[in-house]
Amino acid sequence: MDEWTLTNSEWYVLDCLWGHEPRTAMELVAELGEKVGWAKSTTLTTLRRMEEKGLVKAEAVGRTRHYTPAVERRGAAARETRSFLDKVYQGSVGLMVSAMAQDKALSKDEIDELYEILRRAEGKES
Repeated sequence: MDEWTLTNSEWYVLDCLWGHEPRTAMELVAELGEKVGWAKSTTLTTLRRMEEKGLVKAEAVGRTRHYTPAVERRGAAARETRSFLDKVYQGSVGLMVSAMAQDKALSKDEIDELYEILRRAEGKES
């Protein structure tokens, strides 16, 4: 599991597991069917592939498999953010924020929040 990026499908599954774990396959089938319209076979295939990739762990309890995430939300988010920045903005946070600001995608509250984040980051370097 050294190099991985999460597909949208894997995010859906992990989001369900991060919210409440462990979950049985049938609990995930029901939730993902409701949330994203997946069929049972889609959920089970995705779980199998994720287990093979080391993204989820499965434990057999009787005839039921219980799934837990093998990756933490924070680490996955950081990794995916870095991948996005590298792919879209050549790794530049400045280019990304500039693009968002030019498209007026930032509210006043978001700009204030960014200033606060930058002030805290600046304080750490001192």
